[in-house]
Amino acid sequence: TGSSDPYCIVKIDDEAIIRTATVWKTLSPFWGEEYEVQLQPSFHSISIYVMDEDALSRDDVIGKVCITRDMLVEHPKGYTGWMSLSEVDPDEEVQGEIHLRVQVLGSQGSQRLHCSVLEAR
Repeated sequence: TGSSDPYCIVKIDDEAIIRTATVWKTLSPFWGEEYEVQLQPSFHSISIYVMDEDALSRDDVIGKVCITRDMLVEHPKGYTGWMSLSEVDPDEEVQGEIHLRVQVLGSQGSQRLHCSVLEAR
């Protein structure tokens, strides 16, 4: 039909911690959702998967972005902007990007992730 039913899953070190709402029948979803979660001091990366919900079969992965701990250290005030999606399956071509705001708050012993999943295209 030329459209998707996208939603996002945010994972910290491969553990799913957030799922956005599904935006039905669009290629340019707007979520505008904000989350704040505790971070383990030893976390390595935050991955955001853009998924396509499918009622009749397994949901498809549209693409993902990965933000490493080092990237967040380089941006102490957080990262805001559009990030290009990369493929999860090497046989699949991925087009699109996601608009995020990601910031680590607190001190080394008690860190929180503040994540805003804004929109995609």
